[in-house]
Amino acid sequence: MNNPLAEILPDFLHFNGIQASQLVILLGIIMFAGTLGGWLFKKLKIPQVVGFIVIGILIGASGFHILEPKVIAALDPISTIALSFIGFLIGGELKLETIKKYGKQFISILLFEAITPAFVVGGIIGLVNFAVTKNPVQSLSLGLLLGAICSATAPAATTDVLVEYRTRGPLTTTVYGIVAMDDAVALILYTIASSIAAPLLGGHTLSFGKQLLSIARDIFGSIAIGCSFGFILKLLSKRVINNDGRLLGLTLGMLFICTGIATIFNFDNILSAMSIGFFLVNFMPGKSKQIFKLVSDYTPPIYVLFFVLVGAKLNIWILTPFLGLLAILYVLGRTLGKSLGAIFGAWLTKAPKSVQKYLPFCLLSQAGVAIGLSIAAGNDFADSIGPQILLIITATTFIVQLIGPVFVKIGVTKAGEVGLNVTVDDIRKNSRVTDVTIGNNKICDYDSPAIVDETERLFNILNMFSHHHNLNYVVRGSKDKTLVGIISLEHLKEIMQIGEFAETMLAMDVMEEAKVTCKPSTTLPEAYQMFEDYDIDAIPIVDTDGEPLGILEKNTVDHYLHQRIINLNRKLKEMDD
Repeated sequence: MNNPLAEILPDFLHFNGIQASQLVILLGIIMFAGTLGGWLFKKLKIPQVVGFIVIGILIGASGFHILEPKVIAALDPISTIALSFIGFLIGGELKLETIKKYGKQFISILLFEAITPAFVVGGIIGLVNFAVTKNPVQSLSLGLLLGAICSATAPAATTDVLVEYRTRGPLTTTVYGIVAMDDAVALILYTIASSIAAPLLGGHTLSFGKQLLSIARDIFGSIAIGCSFGFILKLLSKRVINNDGRLLGLTLGMLFICTGIATIFNFDNILSAMSIGFFLVNFMPGKSKQIFKLVSDYTPPIYVLFFVLVGAKLNIWILTPFLGLLAILYVLGRTLGKSLGAIFGAWLTKAPKSVQKYLPFCLLSQAGVAIGLSIAAGNDFADSIGPQILLIITATTFIVQLIGPVFVKIGVTKAGEVGLNVTVDDIRKNSRVTDVTIGNNKICDYDSPAIVDETERLFNILNMFSHHHNLNYVVRGSKDKTLVGIISLEHLKEIMQIGEFAETMLAMDVMEEAKVTCKPSTTLPEAYQMFEDYDIDAIPIVDTDGEPLGILEKNTVDHYLHQRIINLNRKLKEMDD
């Protein structure tokens, strides 16, 4: 009896005759080399995704051939999974309130940034090809098809940079919206272009109407599958999930099954995964933050494998000089068209200045959909211009995948959106004691009112408490100026019950021993751990010689962190306005 699973499991689950041990070793090489390359490029202030791709180029078809084509084919499931992760996380950015607010802006920018480069690239490629070949039919068809393909933007390399640099703001929001939708525009434009080119070149393609129906089926079918799995995940997470491990396992299970089903029925797995993320962020907002954080933490090694494989697939040695010229013109025309279209669309809808000025920097990358359409053109027009299109798109993908992430970083940096997508935990992890302030007083100032001498009278100390925000004071010795104790307001209240005699006491008479100390370089996570371990609300700050510099109070740190978040949100609102 036949096993039904063998019939429905996709072919990419087979290893094409490669031994499992070989794959494990190669995965280790890819992971190690890719991570190292990403780290080196990050040290050079270049987005790490460029380092991943460069490593792939070096060990792939353009370099030392460590990864052969059959190995890359066997690892295709990794690319499928990575693209699903990317789609899922993009979907998490598409909140209904954001779509309502920016919907018209998205559509206007989307149409102009996708259609304008189609005309620019189509015109340039067509004219140059005609000048060389003197073949008007071939030139028109080549221009139409390459113009349609160039409208697509790769979400993977773009969003990876946004995540790496923790960006947030109107430009980031617009980029997420555009890269999530312009692939659909590219598919429609390709349908129109191939319908015109087919009768001219004698290629094999469906009629225009049937192609549109096929696209509609793919889009709505993908959305329906994704939303269905999002609904299932919503129901299950309410009933059976009570810890992070189970929630992550269930989410990844739903995402992988959805991806597999979409692949079996030839739907768009990116759009399906994006629909799951869209459903969760809008219809399960409370739980979705936890889910997206868990999945985001899980993705880095998958992204390393994916981008290394992207680089490994590129072969830069297969171009002729003329096709190389067309590839360069394609990149220049696409860049010009994307820039003009994005700027005009943003200006037309009165988008924020940062979007109008820097959106073109974020739309250069191309990959999956463009390569997929070039393969379709290679099949549909195999006897004419199909092979040329495939080579041109392969070569230009090599170029823009390297420069695209760099320009994304430049754009979001100039827009002032780098480092704004942070939480209280993020700020705490990256802050030290010396960063904490209240008003204009740095708590590490030697002359801080939070420091008293051991011979200071209690009456004067009480007067200090009434005029300053501190609830605790450190006490320094009269001789060597080192820390000798700590005084808290709560303890002073108990002392004052003694009566009038208490006012004649000195700091050394009422101080308590400091359980622990910290230095200006102590990180806030370390400080919070001290608060918890010693069950205290204040820690003396000392220098390397033990001389007190001030006091670190838990409420002061909390105020600092919350003020940072308020300032970031205020800055985002100003940028949006």
